Amino acid sequence: MTRIDLNLLTALDALLSERSVTGAARRLNLSVSAMSRTLTRLRSATGDRLLLQAGRMLVLTPYAEQLSQRIPALVREAEAALSRAEHRFDISALEQCFTLRAGEGFIDLLGAALMERVHLAAPAVRIRFALKQDWNAQPLREGMIDLEIGIVRTSAPEVRTRLLFRDRYVGVCRVGHPLLDDGGISVEQWTEFGHVMISRTGEAESSIDTTLERQGMRRKLLMVVPSYTSAMQLARRSDLLAVVPRSCLGNAFIPDYATANGLQCFELPLSTSAFNISAIWHPRLDHDPAHRWFRGQVLDLCSAAYPPDPSADSPPLRR
Repeated sequence: MTRIDLNLLTALDALLSERSVTGAARRLNLSVSAMSRTLTRLRSATGDRLLLQAGRMLVLTPYAEQLSQRIPALVREAEAALSRAEHRFDISALEQCFTLRAGEGFIDLLGAALMERVHLAAPAVRIRFALKQDWNAQPLREGMIDLEIGIVRTSAPEVRTRLLFRDRYVGVCRVGHPLLDDGGISVEQWTEFGHVMISRTGEAESSIDTTLERQGMRRKLLMVVPSYTSAMQLARRSDLLAVVPRSCLGNAFIPDYATANGLQCFELPLSTSAFNISAIWHPRLDHDPAHRWFRGQVLDLCSAAYPPDPSADSPPLRR
């Protein structure tokens, strides 16, 4: 590319449009002598005289006439390619499919709201949800996943994260469950009933069971399922108890989700820590304008759905 000076394209565009060295110089804020030297360089580069004297005017050669049909679009294309990405980003014209890896709770409770929000600004955008089977960061690295929603459990040092909201665990049972008859719930009462546990790996162990073991207690784990949605449906149709994130039971858009599904939540009778739900992505998408816009849509949606909960970092109620 040593023989090519892209600045000559801009000068050629001005000369062909103005058909005047003086006019082209004025347009590009150059001196007439500088523009005259540029015309000489263009003649040398193209092997054509381009502009010829015709009385008091300059006229285009046949080759220059051909170039006049091509150069303006070429200059605009070059300027667009070399301008900052956000300057050429048009949300309304965006045609893209974003792939999100998220749990069933996020899909069920916020999937429709996210699609509605996105379509208001970008009607041609599509969203594909991929179930969260593990916390492997390789799909993010390979571009198979654009954005992940959940707890940050990857050891990949390069991933970027942004807090969406704080969450905490609560107990759930069917409406009218005998556990709630007395109003107060003790650990002993809670462990007397059968429990359904959520484990993506199938292993029947969790931080809750570790906490119970320190107190010399165990709960009756009768079932292990891979998702919170499955656990909630089982609790709804039986006397089984489940422990799920508070966010799975409703949000500002669907405040009565748990009740509508025949469930009642209660504070756990043991101490559990609040945890962060974050957006996770690969740094190669940091400055991509489409991805930045989409991340903003997810962040704004979660902020509206799950406003800060003062109780998320408070000790559980003791009864």
